[in-house]
Order: sequence, then structure tokens, then C-alpha cells
Amino acid sequence: MNILKFLTAGSVDDGKSTLIGRLLYDTNSILDDQLEAIQKANRKNDDGTIDLAILTDGLKAEREQGITIDVAYKYFQTEKRKFIIADAPGHIQYTRNMVTGASNSDLIIILVDARKGVIEQTKRHSFIAKILGIKKVLVCVNKMDMLDYELAVFENIKTDYLNLANKLGLEDVDFIPVSALKGDNIVQKSQRMPWYHGASLLTYLEEIEFEELTNKGWRFPVQWVVRPQSADLHDYRGYAGRVLGEGLKVGEEVLVLPNGYKSTIKAIEFDNQQLNEAENGSSVIIHLADEIDISRGDFIVSANHPAKTEKSFEANISWFENKELDLSQIYLLQTHSKVSKIKIPEILFKYDVHTQEPQYDQAIGLNDIGRVLIKSADEIVYDQQQDFPENARAIIIDPRTNITVAAAIIQ
Repeated sequence: MNILKFLTAGSVDDGKSTLIGRLLYDTNSILDDQLEAIQKANRKNDDGTIDLAILTDGLKAEREQGITIDVAYKYFQTEKRKFIIADAPGHIQYTRNMVTGASNSDLIIILVDARKGVIEQTKRHSFIAKILGIKKVLVCVNKMDMLDYELAVFENIKTDYLNLANKLGLEDVDFIPVSALKGDNIVQKSQRMPWYHGASLLTYLEEIEFEELTNKGWRFPVQWVVRPQSADLHDYRGYAGRVLGEGLKVGEEVLVLPNGYKSTIKAIEFDNQQLNEAENGSSVIIHLADEIDISRGDFIVSANHPAKTEKSFEANISWFENKELDLSQIYLLQTHSKVSKIKIPEILFKYDVHTQEPQYDQAIGLNDIGRVLIKSADEIVYDQQQDFPENARAIIIDPRTNITVAAAIIQ
């Protein structure tokens, strides 16, 4: 059973939390004590039914205001698949929270209010999906019940969004008309929209598959050098980390970056067991045939598909901090377990989320997305987003406060 990680996004009051609540409620994924608690809650819908959005509104401020502020994660499973849901806030000032949730998602569900159509936040979140390289976009046109489930409403929104998708270069987009409040096309196909011949949301999520990038090799960021130096394990030297990508096997030639030394994999160890190969996402210890100076933060990569190493490169950044980006400030760049001092000497441009066009000679502040030049004190091991997205992302930290001030996607 594989795991699907997806994010719900959209503007304020588009029904993201209600859609997730409905999905959990109708699949019987709510614990008895949770169900009892929401039944006793004061928040009700106009028709007196339970406000299912309470299930994801965990913060007190969220419950009081009826909005989502932080990213809420929910977990459930069916017979076919396990799911991890990230419910992202819709307010513009919480765009940074949305970026955080999107960074680890395979699929983004963008909700569009059938009454409002494609609006600014729809464009903003679609643009972020493109920047982060999310594999699939599903547009759920919600609140169809408020417009009598009319086909014309759905088709008009579909046309508008496809125009936006073409402009952004989003190639893999699907559409489902839904009513999260009433449950139409969430778990079961709706009888009130006979003109829709596609799958329900749950069926869609259970059956969707993704084409994996082929021949991209694998990456192994070293998290820890295991060197017990005990009497029993005097010569033991292993490198612990998590595998990114497919193909890590015993006997394969490898490249150690950034120093460039070559070796071969002598053994792969997991829980005192010897493996012939390690799957994507596996946390293992690997042993090399040669004694090489390797430290935490170094990379062991496939020699047939090496990564890039540079001290100067461009990146798209999403700025999280209230203070604007300071070109004179020294920041820290963290890629996996590697932390390096950097400077950002130049803002190449800032994106206009309305037009998706670059703006020049603009400062970058809270929730802005822009392209910058980064210069590092160390060699940075990375891949381009389109080639190996798992190794193209980083965070930028202000060393004075230890606050994460931006997310970076290396170009």
C-alpha cells in the first residue's frame, strides 16, 4: 500500500477544511471521541448539521474565527492507499504556511468557489504549485449546491482555469465539481450532477498514479558517520542517511561530493540486516569499499548520475519574514544536513503573482516570491528542480535569530 501526500489550497472560505472533514467523516476515519467532541461543538452549519471544518481547525484562534491559520495534517487510509493531507491556509498573509505544506506534497487540490471563479489566491497557489514542481493539480469546483449544480458554471470555471494553467505551464490538471457541505462527489458519485461522468474525489485519490522521472539516479545525504570504535567494532565505519531516488545497490560505483572521490558500495545495513539494495525513502547505513574522509552534510551519489556542485547559483525563494531580504546580511543555507554561510548579493527579479511576470528593481518582503543569486562559502551539492526535485530544495536561516526566513528552490 503506497502513500499519497496531498495539499488542499484555495482562498478564504472556499471550503478546504470542510472538504477534508467531509472526506474523513464519510470514510469513517474519525475516532469516536473526536466525533463526540465536534457534535457537542457550538459551530453548526445553517441547516443545523455538524461543521466538519472543526476537524482540521486545531488552533483556538482558528476555531474562534472559523479560518485556517497554520497547516493542519490529517491521516487516514482506505483498503487501497494511505493518505497524508495538509490543509493550507487561504489568507494571503499565511502564504508561507502554504509553501511549507506544498513542499512535500505529490498532489495539490485547489478549491475554487463556484460563485467566485478563478481569483487572486487561485492564481497565487497555482503559481506556487508550478514553482515547487508539484506533480499533479486537481481543481475542485466547490459549493456547486449554491448554484443548483449547473453544468455551465463548472465549464466556465474550467475554461478560465485552463487558460491560467496554460500560461503557467501546468500540464497535468484535472477537474471535479463538488459540494463539500452536502457531500456531493466527495466519497460517492453525486446523483445531482448527472452530467459529470468522472470519478468521485476519493476514487480519484485512490487510483491516481504518478510517472516517476527515469534515469535520474539516487542521492544519499550523509546524516551521521557511524564510528563506534569499540573493541568488537574497532574498524566499523558506516554512513547513515535516507535514500532519495531509486537504484542504490551493493557493488555500484559511487561519487562522494563535494570532494569528488570515487568508491563502490560494499554493504547496505538496516536494523542489523544486510540488504542488496535500498528503496527510495529508506533510512539505512551504507559501507564503502574505500576509506574516504566523509562528514555529516556530504553526499554519496550515483557515479552514473552525479549531482551538481557550485558555490554560486540562482534560486527561486519564497520569503517568510516580516523584514525584507537584506542584501548585505550573511544568512545560512540548509540543504538536508548541510549548513553553509551564504550571501544573496542580487535580486534578479520578483514575480507578480497576478500576471506571473517578473518585476525588476523590487525588494523582496513577506510572502513575496522572487529569483535571486546565491553565493556560498561552501560547495553546495544540488540538482535542478526539473531533474531531481528532492535535491533542489533548501531553507534560508537568519543566524542572528535562528528563524527560517525563506524557502529556496534551486534553478
